[in-house]
Amino acid sequence: MSTERAEARVVSRVLRVGLLAAVACQIGWSLRPSPSPAVSAEPTRGQVLYATNCSSCHGLQAEGTANGPGLQGVGAAAVDFMLSSGRMPLANPADQPQRGEPKFSPAQIAAIVDYVEHIAPGGPPIPSVNPAAGSLPDGLEVYLNTCSACHGAGATGDSIGGGQIAPSLYAASPQQIAEAIRIGPGAMPRFNERNITQHDVDSVARYLVYLRGDNAADRGGLQLGRVGAVAEGLIAGVVGLGILLLVIRLTGSRS
Repeated sequence: MSTERAEARVVSRVLRVGLLAAVACQIGWSLRPSPSPAVSAEPTRGQVLYATNCSSCHGLQAEGTANGPGLQGVGAAAVDFMLSSGRMPLANPADQPQRGEPKFSPAQIAAIVDYVEHIAPGGPPIPSVNPAAGSLPDGLEVYLNTCSACHGAGATGDSIGGGQIAPSLYAASPQQIAEAIRIGPGAMPRFNERNITQHDVDSVARYLVYLRGDNAADRGGLQLGRVGAVAEGLIAGVVGLGILLLVIRLTGSRS
């Protein structure tokens, strides 16, 4: 019996020591220092820029508000296009977006694009474009068949009705040209790879770069700010009519 009692006492002591050790470990684990919320939840650069400049219209989670549409599924190409062309952000949500100086640096735009992709995934990605890989004749053909009806034969822009204006393409970068083709901003239709191939995109970009360059600049005469044939005709008419009236006055008889 004495041997059994001794073994029982040993087992009891082991159990008590083990229990005390388990309790001590649990207490130590509960008292461990937790990560600082300020560190673990630190907002990213894109999140800060988005919250400050975009969320009042598009919502904190890009869900949209009464002042602006949601950004779910619009894609990185659309966000990059609107920011890099200065069309966003708008000071007044009721204004129509127009090209202007970008409000953000390229690095800030990239940060906002990355954040919007995180909270609103989907949509066309930022497309690749290489004008040097395109063909100038192919670019001319694609542009005349697909783009000139709205943007004009000289890419100077035109009114397309309903209060919509197809802007001049002289200020657009090759990247913005490719993005516009893929996302279809405003009233512009969206073209996918089946409609306009990557070679076509490169070719159109090459043609537009050529069109606004020194090689093709003003071969028809005075460019008049490249505002198009309507303005040229108006000035020709006014000047011509003025000269005609002057000739009539000088050659007419006086009573």
